[in-house]
Amino acid sequence: MSEFVTAITTGAIAFIATNIDDIVILLLLFSQINATFRRRHIVVGQFLGFTVLLILSLSGLFGGLVLSKSWIGLLGLLPIAIGISSLVNKEEDALEEVVATTEESEASNMTSFLSPQTYSVAAITVANGSDNISVYVPLFASSNLETFVIIIGLFFLLLGVWCYAAYKLINYRVIADVLTRYGNNIVPFVLIGLGAFIVLKSGALNLIKLAASCLCLIILVKNNESTDEIGENSSR
Repeated sequence: MSEFVTAITTGAIAFIATNIDDIVILLLLFSQINATFRRRHIVVGQFLGFTVLLILSLSGLFGGLVLSKSWIGLLGLLPIAIGISSLVNKEEDALEEVVATTEESEASNMTSFLSPQTYSVAAITVANGSDNISVYVPLFASSNLETFVIIIGLFFLLLGVWCYAAYKLINYRVIADVLTRYGNNIVPFVLIGLGAFIVLKSGALNLIKLAASCLCLIILVKNNESTDEIGENSSR
């Protein structure tokens, strides 16, 4: 029973952490509904794109059947690195880039159920899913088959809730503005917490070693940022 509750909790946190920006994208898409761009295009496209992301993340599950838990647990450093990078570099323009891509992709004329509109929405979902894969691979790797099935079922259930919530929220601009403004500030901490949970749960590192690893990641990210700035300045 405790394993079931853990799977539900971990799956829900992983989904929310990696799909907060999708709410903004879905809000934009639902606001563009017309005679040729329908709700079914958005919903089917979202499920199709998300399925592709899950397939791309299955390497974590297969790797977990071969490698030991302690080695697999080190993959939890991936979401931690993503969270630290977002905090250090303050990357707040990611949503704007995805929204711009969304506006370009939905401009074509489409009619059928599995139309180019559907594939455009799916493509947007996949293009915006690098953080999903980085989180899902270690999550699946630290799961057994039973837990994996529970998490996958929960993911698809929450995806349906996500689509429904976005469709309803389109009438409440204040809520949409809050998600857009503060979503990027919350997600890094959620990703760091999720990664720490994966690492500690597997026993790959103890708390002190995990803290030291996070410190090393912060230093590496800062050095990388400084190198990029130097490169930009020299190119000018």
